[in-house]
Amino acid sequence: MKKLTTSVLAVVLSSSFAVVSAQKVQDTTKTTQIEEVVITGALGIKKTADATTSAQQVVSTKELNQAAAPSAIQSLTGKVSGLKITNINSSVNPDYNIVLRGAKSVTGSNQALVVIDNSISTAAILGALPPEAIESVNVIKGLQGSALYGSQGVNGVIIVTTKKGVKSEKIQFNLTSAVEVSQAFMFPKVQTRYGKGVQDTSYSNVNYGGTNYVPWENTSWGPSYNGVLGGQIVPTGLPQADGSFINEKYAPVKDHFSKFFKNGVNFQNGLSVNVGGPDSYAFLSINRIDNDFVVQDDKLKQNNFLFKGGKKFDKLRVDGQFNYISRVVNQTNGGLYDDLLQMPTTNDVRMYRNSGIPGYLTAYATNPYWTVQHERLNSTMEYLNGIVSLQYDFNKNINVSYTGNLSLSKTEQQNHNDGYNTSSYTYQNTGVPYVDGATAHDMGLSDVASYYYNRNYTDRRYYGDLMLNFNYDLTDDLNLKFNLGNNIQDRVWNARSVGGTGLIVPGWYSVNNISSLALATDTGVKEDGGYMDNYNRTTRSYAFFGNLDLAFKDYLFLNGTYRYEQSSLFSSNIDGEFKNKAYPYYSAGLSFIPTKAFDFGGNVLTYWKIAPSYTRVGNANLDPYAINPTGNVANGYPFSVPSYVLNTSVTNPDIKPEYFNSMELNTVLGFFNDRITLEGSIYQSKTKDLIIASVPSTTTGLTSYVDNIGDAKTTGFDIDLGLVPIKTQNFTWNLRAYFSKSKTILESLRNGNSRVTLLSYSSPAVGIAGVVGENLYSIVGSSYVKDPNGNIVVNSSGVPIIDSNSKVLANVNPDYTMGLTTSFKYKGISLSAVMDYRKGGSFVSMTKGLLAFTGGLEQTAEQDREKGYVVPNSVQLVNGQYVTNTTAANGANYTGAVNYWTSSNFRRTGENLVVDATFFKVREIALSYDLPKSVLHSTFVNGVTLSLYARNPIAIYAKSNRNFADPETSNYSGNLSGIADTSQYPTTRVFGFKLNATF
Repeated sequence: MKKLTTSVLAVVLSSSFAVVSAQKVQDTTKTTQIEEVVITGALGIKKTADATTSAQQVVSTKELNQAAAPSAIQSLTGKVSGLKITNINSSVNPDYNIVLRGAKSVTGSNQALVVIDNSISTAAILGALPPEAIESVNVIKGLQGSALYGSQGVNGVIIVTTKKGVKSEKIQFNLTSAVEVSQAFMFPKVQTRYGKGVQDTSYSNVNYGGTNYVPWENTSWGPSYNGVLGGQIVPTGLPQADGSFINEKYAPVKDHFSKFFKNGVNFQNGLSVNVGGPDSYAFLSINRIDNDFVVQDDKLKQNNFLFKGGKKFDKLRVDGQFNYISRVVNQTNGGLYDDLLQMPTTNDVRMYRNSGIPGYLTAYATNPYWTVQHERLNSTMEYLNGIVSLQYDFNKNINVSYTGNLSLSKTEQQNHNDGYNTSSYTYQNTGVPYVDGATAHDMGLSDVASYYYNRNYTDRRYYGDLMLNFNYDLTDDLNLKFNLGNNIQDRVWNARSVGGTGLIVPGWYSVNNISSLALATDTGVKEDGGYMDNYNRTTRSYAFFGNLDLAFKDYLFLNGTYRYEQSSLFSSNIDGEFKNKAYPYYSAGLSFIPTKAFDFGGNVLTYWKIAPSYTRVGNANLDPYAINPTGNVANGYPFSVPSYVLNTSVTNPDIKPEYFNSMELNTVLGFFNDRITLEGSIYQSKTKDLIIASVPSTTTGLTSYVDNIGDAKTTGFDIDLGLVPIKTQNFTWNLRAYFSKSKTILESLRNGNSRVTLLSYSSPAVGIAGVVGENLYSIVGSSYVKDPNGNIVVNSSGVPIIDSNSKVLANVNPDYTMGLTTSFKYKGISLSAVMDYRKGGSFVSMTKGLLAFTGGLEQTAEQDREKGYVVPNSVQLVNGQYVTNTTAANGANYTGAVNYWTSSNFRRTGENLVVDATFFKVREIALSYDLPKSVLHSTFVNGVTLSLYARNPIAIYAKSNRNFADPETSNYSGNLSGIADTSQYPTTRVFGFKLNATF
């Protein structure tokens, strides 16, 4: 990684010299000046780059579409400094967390606000929006730029502007078609020294050649591949339906995990129509995605229709938008990957495609092919969004505008498991005494419960902005712009679930076919794979806001914002008195351009902007109805019917928002007519009154008490370097690099505790917490006792001693991130690449623990198992002195080695499962060719572009991460990232071809 970092810096530095040299050659093409860029900011207010006072980065439609990413979120990854995108669901239907400049809240949301066409939206809708329908994305990283959104803008804002019709009165068509192949790669590296088997005398009747080989084991504690069975053909797995065994060579199968996954195929097709005139426009975009995933039978189909139109009638301008998204997903349970990870290298899983449960390669895991066929989740999401914008110009200085947005979404999910009764299957005529006459249950197989659940989620959102806008030239040198407005938001969402266990008639998936109906009061994930959600939620907010922009000449700009917001989250009815609290949020920023004010710098320093700002905003980190006395539904008392009990999780009715007081300093430098640009931003945010749930004394009868009880501080900086080393009539080379660093320290907790636990496991003993004095978020858990030199202390049996106190093991957040984007264009040929490097941070790998249990972990084969396992770098305390340990854990024999790795010691000790999250990734590589105009001049086609591309083609992980998991994945949403479960699929890469034609 150090060599890689050095190489990237070398490229950047050498390129700066190439820029200067390029001034002396045929470099005549004009470069766009910084001050010429117009940026769409909060509430749709447009400003020049000169007038912006907070850190913002615009990603163009060209950058979004260069590698044909099917999701706008995917197309942003690696391109924006300070932007961290975490995949919390690596299935065919992915979900993402989007965080700007690190976490600021302990238990509240840290996700960036998503705004699409001036209306607040969601990350899910952004993920479903095709990038080719997007004109630009403005990522507002600084809080001063997002303060107009009040409590919703505390984590930064991603402002998406979709395309609209052009002014040309001629109808223009754009056709895009892409086909791509996806591959799973970066599978966990495992030991290939020992094969299938177990050290267990109860299997003596099926041992082969006096070894501990057992055909139907799921572990890799069998004989060495170099031993007596090495290279022999042996029966493996459980007996098949006809009583025979599948025979395989006792030798390691190369890349054996990969055999289960297939090459996925994804088709993307889109058609857009543009037409317009001097005072009107119309735009229609139709897109279709068909994704056949790397897991058999997992598919996604999505249709997107977007229509935009507008016309000006004298002083009145009317704009309208209609967007409909339909997404249909059919997928299996990602938990099958856990079963696959247990597979010894002896087996080729494809041999068991048709074996079902009783004939699988092991008795202790479910056949993933059976899971694919018999456990399915079908979901349908429909999203309908309408926006109407009106603007009336009273005169050239004053206008009034209104934006109204109504969005409706509905998701229906149906999931089922056909189940399997092991007692119904008996092994006969196998020729193996241990097996003959045994039931599948006797062999260690467990019953699989059948179930069916149906869930419906609906969400209705209304968003409205009424704004009075002023634009006056007070003097020849002083301009005033003022926006005064009102915002109303209303959201109603609910869930309805029915279902239960025990399908009476196999294959009939209906509530009418359930033998044991689940109570509607059940909530949360259930052991049978289903869950019940039944709730109604309503939230409303009402706000007045103002935005002031003062411009003195062309070099001094002042911006101030104020928002007074009432939210139903802080509304309560206490003792018959209704209270609805309102809170102010405000900001101020200054932008000064010395190069224009004093006319200095010459041809070297051609642009310099300095922009300090201050912001005070709050985070409304509460659930609906949290501060109201509510009742909870309890089951089973006094009978098997729902009853009601007082809520024991109480929130202080006088609670207030978490307040962020942020200071930021931005600077932008342009050299050689902006051929080199350097943007820097340094910021500090102090968070007061963090909303956190604490555990009160048991004498109170409460399980938790939510209040403002903590403080934190966020510091960091971003540096963006832009270079145009060469720009001639026929050849252009662009470079953009960034360096970003951010950390949030939990400074105090007023309840006297030193940490707040957010997630915890008992086995392994590990979790995620906010710890006073540490960077959010910390991985905490059990660890070994160490001597002063950091060596593991073991007992007289050679087993490490576990510290009785839970400790901070690592931090989830990276130390820093670096990114590089480059593009070359020579006549009609373009080549582009995006790559980034993330240093530091850690995650907990449950895969590592599972591989330790099965004997697949590389460390389990580093020593001769026959001689036991001596813990490396371990010491014993003898007569008050630490001496080098030579005692094998649990005994110097095979059984001792097995017990060390499979018992509660190694795999259940938290520190052993913490893995370095450092990585380097090449996000995109794209090569395109524009057909010459001379070839198309006699046709109706205006332009054709052919592209070859790859997404995520190269990934390099830290040494301690033996491909256990992609460091950017997490099994949990929100603030609980840092846990990579065994249900997360491996990293995937994509290779594709795209055709783009305009006519």
